[in-house]
Amino acid sequence: MRLLCNRLCVSSLHDHSVSQKEGAFLRTMRSIICMSASVRTACQQASVCFPLYRGFSLCNSSERLTDVEFVSKTVIAEQPRITDPRCFQRERTRTAAAGVALLYKVPATATRRNEATPCHTDAHLAHRPAETAAQHLSSYTPYAKAQRGAAAHVNIQSLFEEDVITELCSKLADFPINDRAEGLATLLQACVEFGLEAQSPPVLILVKECLELLPSRDVGVAQLCQLGKVACALEGRGSDLVTGVMNSISCAVEDTVSPSEAAAVYSLLTALYEPSCQQQALMLSVLHRQTQRQIHRLKSSQVSDILQCLLKLKQKETISLVLRLSHRASRVFKAFSDDEIIKVLSALMILGQHDKELLAAMEKHLPERLGTCDPELISKVMEYCLHMRCRSEPIFEAVAENFVCRAESHTDTQIAKQVVAIGRLNYLPQCSSQMFKKLEDVLTSRFSHFQPRSLLDMLHACIHLERFPLNYMNNVFSPYFLQKLQDKGEPVDKNALGQLTQLHLSASLECTYYWGPRLPFSLHVKKFSSLGQAFESPMETLLYRRVKGPLIQLLGGAFFFTRVFTPIGYTVDVEICLDENGFILPQSQWEHTYKRVALCLDGQSRFCTNTRHLLGKEATKRRHLHRMGYEVVEFD
Repeated sequence: MRLLCNRLCVSSLHDHSVSQKEGAFLRTMRSIICMSASVRTACQQASVCFPLYRGFSLCNSSERLTDVEFVSKTVIAEQPRITDPRCFQRERTRTAAAGVALLYKVPATATRRNEATPCHTDAHLAHRPAETAAQHLSSYTPYAKAQRGAAAHVNIQSLFEEDVITELCSKLADFPINDRAEGLATLLQACVEFGLEAQSPPVLILVKECLELLPSRDVGVAQLCQLGKVACALEGRGSDLVTGVMNSISCAVEDTVSPSEAAAVYSLLTALYEPSCQQQALMLSVLHRQTQRQIHRLKSSQVSDILQCLLKLKQKETISLVLRLSHRASRVFKAFSDDEIIKVLSALMILGQHDKELLAAMEKHLPERLGTCDPELISKVMEYCLHMRCRSEPIFEAVAENFVCRAESHTDTQIAKQVVAIGRLNYLPQCSSQMFKKLEDVLTSRFSHFQPRSLLDMLHACIHLERFPLNYMNNVFSPYFLQKLQDKGEPVDKNALGQLTQLHLSASLECTYYWGPRLPFSLHVKKFSSLGQAFESPMETLLYRRVKGPLIQLLGGAFFFTRVFTPIGYTVDVEICLDENGFILPQSQWEHTYKRVALCLDGQSRFCTNTRHLLGKEATKRRHLHRMGYEVVEFD
C-alpha cells in the first residue's frame, strides 16, 4: 500500500491540473496509508475526525503492512505528514490536548499555490492560528457532505464515498495481486472500524472485488488470512467471502507453507474454527503436519503465537506437536520476550505437556534476567513449576534472592504465587531467613490488601517448610476473616477449610507454646482424602499389590490394615501395631497396642517430577503423623 501511494503521489506532483475527482482519490490514498498503520487506535474513537489537507503532502514513510495480526494489534495513530515538523507537532499536540473530535476547514476553492507547491501549503498551514476552537462532530450519516459558506468539513467518513471507492479499486487492479489483496483488506478493515454496514455500497463494492480476486491461486497465504479476519468481522463466519478465503487457504496449505504463513493460518482459525466443519478439521490436521515439518525454522514469536492458538483451539490431543513446540521453545528461549515466555508457559500448563529441555533452558537463562524482568514473569514461572511439579534449585534460589531485594515492587498476587510454589514444592532456599523476614515485613504493611484466599494459600504453604505464621493466626482464625472467606454468602470452600485445619494442627502439634485462638471444632475437616489430592496423595494400587505378598511373608500373616483413617483426618497406607516388646500384634489384640507403625507406600505422585523430594503436603502429613505417635516408615 505504501508503494501504491508513493507511485500515485510522485506521478501527481508533475500534474498541475488534477481533476477534482482525481484529487479526492489521491487524498483518499494518502489517508488510507496513514490509516493502515493507525486504524486500530483511530477507530476506537469512532467520532474522531481525520484531518485531510487540500494541498499535496508527503506520504507517511511507515513500512508496508505485512503483519497478519493487523486486525488485533494496537498501534500508534499518526496524522498525514507535512513538510514542517514544527507545524505537525503543534497540530498533533493541540489535538491530543483537546480530547475532542476536531474538524479542519479546507478551502473550497484551492489556489494554484497550494495545489502544486507542498512547501507553500505547509507554510500556509503553519501560520494557522493555534487558538482555533475545536468544533463538535455530529454523528456520522453515510454519504453526507456538510458544507458551510466557502468551507467544507472533510473527515474520515468522506473517504468511503461510493465513487471514490470505485476509483480506488480500479487503480488497485493495476498492482501485483498480493498488493491488491492487502489494499482491499485494509479498506475493508477501515469500513469495519468505522461502522459501515455489510450492505452499504462501498462495502459491497470491496467485497465484490475480493470475490473476483479469490479464484486466482497466486494470492499469498498471509494476505488471505488478513482478508479472512476482516471478512469474519464484517459479515460473520458464514459469508461467501469467508468461505472463499477458507477454500483458497485449504488449497494453499496442501503445499508447503512457511513458518509465518502457518502462524497466520492458526491465528485465522482461532476466529473461524468450528469443530463440526469437516473442511476446517481436515485443514487443521494438515496444518499440524506442515508445522511439525517446519519446527526447526520457527522464530520465538511464532512458537508463542502457535502455542496460544493451539490453546484457543483446544488442541490438547496434538501431543506430538505440542512437545515439539516445547522443545523448540527450549532452543530459542533466550530470544523470548517476557510476554512471550508468559504465553508459552500459560499454554503448556493448560495443554498439560512438559519438556525437560525447556526446564534446563529456563534454569540456564532465567536467573540472569530476573533482576530486570517483569514481576509477572517470575510469578508465571513459579506457577508453571508448581503445576508441573518441577523443583528447580537454580530458579528457586534466584526467585528467593529477587524476592528479598524487590518484594515491595511485586503485587499481592505475585507474592502469593511465589511463596505458594516454594512451599508446596518443599524447597527451603539458602536465603530462607532473609526471605521470610521480608515476607513478614510485607504482610505487616499490606496484610489488609491481600485477598483472603491468596493470603490463606500463602500462610498454608509456609507450614510445609516448617515456618509457622503464628503472628497471623489471631487474624486467620477470627470470625471476621472466616466470614470474608465466604463467597457471596456461600459456605467456606472445603479446600479452605482443609488449609485452616492443617494450620490448626500445626499450631497444636508442632507449636505447643502457642496459646492463641484456634479453629472452631465444627469447621475441622474430618477426612483430608475427601478433598481430592490437595492434602495427601492416595496410595497407588499397583504399588500395594507388589508389596502385599512380601509383606505378608515378612510379618507371618496379614497382621496389618490398609487405608486407615486417623483421628486428625489423615489416611495411613498400611498400619501395623506393636506391643511393648516390639512384637507385631494380630488384629484381635490391637487393644493392647503400644506403638503404631505407619508404612507409607510412596509412588511417583508424591514426589516432585524431576527429583526424589517429597511434595510439601506429604512432608507436612508425615510430621503430623510423627507428632501423633506414629513410627513413620517410607517405602518407595
